[in-house]
Amino acid sequence: MKALRLTSLTGPSALELVDVDEPVGADLVHIRVGAAGVNYPDLLLMRGEYQGRVEPPFVPGSEVAGTVVSAPAGSGWSAGDRVMALPGIGGYAERVAVAPGLVLRTPDVLHDTEAVALLANHQTAYFSLVVRARLEPRETVVVLGAAGGVGTAAIQVASALGARVIGVVHREGADDFVREVGADEVVPLRDGWAAQVRELTGGRGADIVIDPVGGDAFDDAVRCLAHDGRLVVVGFAGGGIPSVKVNRLLLRNVGVLGAGWGEALRADPTLLAVVAGGVDDLVVGGLRPAVTQRAPLADGASAVEQLAAGGVLGKIVLEP
Repeated sequence: MKALRLTSLTGPSALELVDVDEPVGADLVHIRVGAAGVNYPDLLLMRGEYQGRVEPPFVPGSEVAGTVVSAPAGSGWSAGDRVMALPGIGGYAERVAVAPGLVLRTPDVLHDTEAVALLANHQTAYFSLVVRARLEPRETVVVLGAAGGVGTAAIQVASALGARVIGVVHREGADDFVREVGADEVVPLRDGWAAQVRELTGGRGADIVIDPVGGDAFDDAVRCLAHDGRLVVVGFAGGGIPSVKVNRLLLRNVGVLGAGWGEALRADPTLLAVVAGGVDDLVVGGLRPAVTQRAPLADGASAVEQLAAGGVLGKIVLEP
């Protein structure tokens, strides 16, 4: 079968399309991959910068959607089932084998290329907003990196749950796209953006800030929180890992929360059913992932490079 194999921890330039053996394992669910998601954790893994290091050569790809080819007896899965899965690695291939507990049924209303976007992005957003930040309807949610994969997912989830959403963007020309995916207002990421958020909220500030960016925006994100506000750290796509002066948290009665979905799932696998079920309910209610680009597996290296360069609005997926 064809797969994209990483030969060194130097990023997507080290990906090569090769023939590899099909995966084995009688206790695993074997899936014909219809779509594989391109996401930031995969990029970090390719650079050797992710918290869980994998030595090359290996096939990246932590999220897939497709059709079951075979499954172990008693797993609950059968050949022909349409599924989504979290293999961790191995997804940039024509087939993948995944533990039964990491396989989910694909909503009937979604194509594989849409369904795969629910995994790293919408599950992270739901976990961040609902499980970690305890979002309540009519609260105000500010989303940094609003035009990216996690950002658009956070906008869609927050909006579907009844929040007012302010998207913060650094890319020129992304405002209309961010509004289309559900933001009520859009603020450019430049000096004074936190003050603009406070102005839009009548001086009160945001109940929740979702931050997949980190870097220089972090301090202003703390400043724009309302009393009892929650800043949820999702990642550091901006490159820098910020620190917080805890006296600000004390004096303003605000909190900073971590939202590591992968780590939470490893610690408590039962969370997958809770979070995936919540996202499925939103899909039934009309949520559709913002998949803006599709690329063949052969173009996987350029797709990941495009993500690394900040050139992807919403989600890009590979189609083996």
